[in-house]
Amino acid sequence: MNPLLAKLQPYPFERLRQLFAGVTPSADFSPISLGIGEPKHPTPAFIKEALAASLGALAVYPATAGDLKLRQSFTGWLQRRYALALDPATQVLPVNGSREALFALAQTVVDATKAPVVLSPNPFYQIYEGAALLSGAEPYYVPSVPARNFAVDWDSVPAEVWARTQLVFVCSPGNPTGAVMPLDEWQKLFALSDRHGFVIAADECYSEIYFRDEAPLGGLEAAARLGRHDFRNLIALTSLSKRSNVPGLRSGFVAGDAAIIKSFLLYRTYHGSAMSGTVAAASIAAWNDEAHVVENRAQYRAKFAAVTPLLEPVLDVRLPDASFYLWAGVPASWQGDDQGFARALYAQYNVTVLPGSYLARDVAGTNPGRGRIRMALVADTPECTEAARRIVNFIQNRVHS
Repeated sequence: MNPLLAKLQPYPFERLRQLFAGVTPSADFSPISLGIGEPKHPTPAFIKEALAASLGALAVYPATAGDLKLRQSFTGWLQRRYALALDPATQVLPVNGSREALFALAQTVVDATKAPVVLSPNPFYQIYEGAALLSGAEPYYVPSVPARNFAVDWDSVPAEVWARTQLVFVCSPGNPTGAVMPLDEWQKLFALSDRHGFVIAADECYSEIYFRDEAPLGGLEAAARLGRHDFRNLIALTSLSKRSNVPGLRSGFVAGDAAIIKSFLLYRTYHGSAMSGTVAAASIAAWNDEAHVVENRAQYRAKFAAVTPLLEPVLDVRLPDASFYLWAGVPASWQGDDQGFARALYAQYNVTVLPGSYLARDVAGTNPGRGRIRMALVADTPECTEAARRIVNFIQNRVHS
């Protein structure tokens, strides 16, 4: 067996299952899960119709690079969303969801013979860590700073770590914090990439769920604003899962540096990661339509507007820049025990939240997720509002008892 597999840690949801082992939640409440970031809004009918109309494509082996019409749907969306003109032949590739692509990209770009380091924000999406470990690299966890809206503290990384870095994962809007990286931070990261030669993987799967009038800045967009029109050493990754409520479609794309795309295509050809023509047809329909995305975003905005004011008096929480998570600090009475909070809430009110410490790693004795919980507001507004009311009662009853 591959010895690197032994380095992988249990996934957060497995840890949550273990935390809840032996707990029988109160029968007075129906279960509500805010634990998993799985979109629950209905899949638009036109996407399902496009999928059903293309079942004939199941009889054909798909090309790993996808056909031109599929790649043009990616570049067309990038033009409309970010005013960017990318070459559909050389600067984009279809992928089977961003998770698969994030993992595969690390295997493509990391040279394990040179004691590589892969940087990840902390807290983070656990695929970053697994991708780094299985590529033969050493993960390095860069802390997020609550006082700076959970901005990643790139300045804290020692020079000797930067010198060994081959890949940097950026998540903007962030999971779990919802923070968006501003242009000056991108400029800093690009300068470091030019100096040390590492690749930047910009995970942007939450880019279309936001709460301000201005859409979040994307990595490719930031590069273009700074005159980096070749997108050197930059790959952006996005998917339809959150944007179009199709997590089961497993469809997305990567875009950026043509030289990296070329190597990534070679890797994927051997990896066997071609997108089915049936999925491609549904994807083209989704990327070419924006009305359903605007409607989806409006639903999230209404939901967060209803839920956030209920929770603000009892939790350290505020509306994020983007994404569909609330990243909340537990009350002082819990003394930072996010796991105990989640377990007791589940037992007494049958509401599931994810302990923040499960989404981060201890560095120098500190876990930046400890004392926080992640709530995924993916269900409909009445259910999320009911969950918020239960959380309020749970906290107030503890305080008063």
